[in-house]
Amino acid sequence: MSADIRRVGAEAAPELYAVVRAAFAGRPPLDPPSDALAETPETLAAALGAHGGLIAVIEGEVVGGLVLDPVGSLLALRRFGVVPAARHHGVAHDLVRESLVVAGELGLDGLTVLAREELESNVGFWNNNLFTEVERRKPYVELVRPVPHTVEVTDAEAMRALGSSLAAVLRAGDVLVLSGELGAGKTTFTQGLGVGMQVRGDVTSPTFVIARVHPSLVGGPSLVHVDAYRLGGIDELDDLDLDTSLDQAVTVVEWGTGVAEALADDRLHVRIDRAVGGPGGALDSDGDAGADDDTRRVELVPVGARWLGVTLPGRAQ
Repeated sequence: MSADIRRVGAEAAPELYAVVRAAFAGRPPLDPPSDALAETPETLAAALGAHGGLIAVIEGEVVGGLVLDPVGSLLALRRFGVVPAARHHGVAHDLVRESLVVAGELGLDGLTVLAREELESNVGFWNNNLFTEVERRKPYVELVRPVPHTVEVTDAEAMRALGSSLAAVLRAGDVLVLSGELGAGKTTFTQGLGVGMQVRGDVTSPTFVIARVHPSLVGGPSLVHVDAYRLGGIDELDDLDLDTSLDQAVTVVEWGTGVAEALADDRLHVRIDRAVGGPGGALDSDGDAGADDDTRRVELVPVGARWLGVTLPGRAQ
């Protein structure tokens, strides 16, 4: 059951007030108590009137909502709540997704939330939505999520150019997790990284050797190129016995979803999908386009405070 997420102002204060009462009153007793329960329709109207908010509607009923509050370069999510009857239906995830859209439109770096440290399930929800803890100030945990960015590339050369452009903002210790179907362009993208980082050796698919290390030719970090398709987990990745320390290299893991996340709390997910219907052509292997339209949609999804303030390729400054 999908929720209709709407941007609202002060006029939605009564509906949001009802959501806040239902969502926060059902939580376990906290010490000190949550100040959300001290909200009134009037205080929420003032907050919504300042910067707006979001509500989630299912079958005409308001079942979730939040107040948006720009703080510096981040968009704070206040009074985030979903009524008990609508939980576990993706409403909270929908609110997060729309909040990221708003932050991007405002030119902000990301989202920030405060969660009560006693409510481990709430902290877990934010972690599962790619928020990373940046600070603890009892009784709160502050978490942030940078704004993702999508770039469309039309052919293999454009994919390499995207990788080369990204190389300019990378530093030692960075981890990139690449995903996309066979032939999507993961290796082609990594070839561009190698060019931009000015590393030694041709970057090719590491399938048969699992991992290759490309040392820098200019005194920068090495490029560690890993294919995780045949790895059973993070322990096998640790057992590769690479001749360089990962904190002194940029590590790129193809097929890394579900395996490489444990390498670093701060990482960059690169998700490559075809932007049009039909079979399309392969942008990997020899790098030649194999169809009339090989446009790819590349989603750059940063995780962790490392990426706050970093201008990713194609994102307006």
